[in-house]
Amino acid sequence: MSLLLDNPLGLFALSLPGLWLVAFAGYFAQRIWRPLRREEQDEFKTVQGATLTLLALIVGFTFAMSVSRYDQRKTLEESEANAIGTELVRAQLLPPASRAALEKALRAYLDLRIAFYSGAETMAKDEAKRQSDIWAIVRDAAAAQPTPIVALAVAGANDVLNAQGYAAAAWANRIPEPAWQLMALIAAVCSGLLGFGGQRFNAFLLLLVPATISVSFLLIAEIDSPRSGLIRVEPANLIAIAQGLK
Repeated sequence: MSLLLDNPLGLFALSLPGLWLVAFAGYFAQRIWRPLRREEQDEFKTVQGATLTLLALIVGFTFAMSVSRYDQRKTLEESEANAIGTELVRAQLLPPASRAALEKALRAYLDLRIAFYSGAETMAKDEAKRQSDIWAIVRDAAAAQPTPIVALAVAGANDVLNAQGYAAAAWANRIPEPAWQLMALIAAVCSGLLGFGGQRFNAFLLLLVPATISVSFLLIAEIDSPRSGLIRVEPANLIAIAQGLK
């Protein structure tokens, strides 16, 4: 199911006809079994309304979860850009040779992080190598000149490495699959009840609720998926630092 959640348009293309077919099945099930009697319609509408309300609450709760995760990814991108920018300034506190090496390593690392946020393939090995280079430079500088001023550069490098770890954790923090499964189950029940309670066949009305639910699924998946879809966290702050360096 994870592959489907990483493809919001695919999720929409699957959920819309699927829920529509469930609504059709509910309508024909009523006709095959027996139509609802008038005295049963009020009770049925109560059950139908309660089920739709439950679905709306779950969709709203899941949407709030996706928005909070999106905001967290944006905040951590800002923090990561701030950490890299700060370390570029603190690099000037190091001896000339270490300063030049650290600035070069930070520039290369900055390009990798921009590529990561821009949707490029994950380059974990390259990032790990650049992180090792950054840490080795400040470590050697601190060993050669253990002063409080050099310690600032060491602390800045540590912040750069930590910021990447926090961002990676936030990108992996997605809406749990059981929540999606629960929403899909309740959406199918609502669609079936919609068709089952229909007094006459109306293809448009049977499509209305499944279409609304499918659009909700699409929006939630768009916001929750870090790499897929149109709604992404743009590395605006990282790009601003890169442009400033040029």
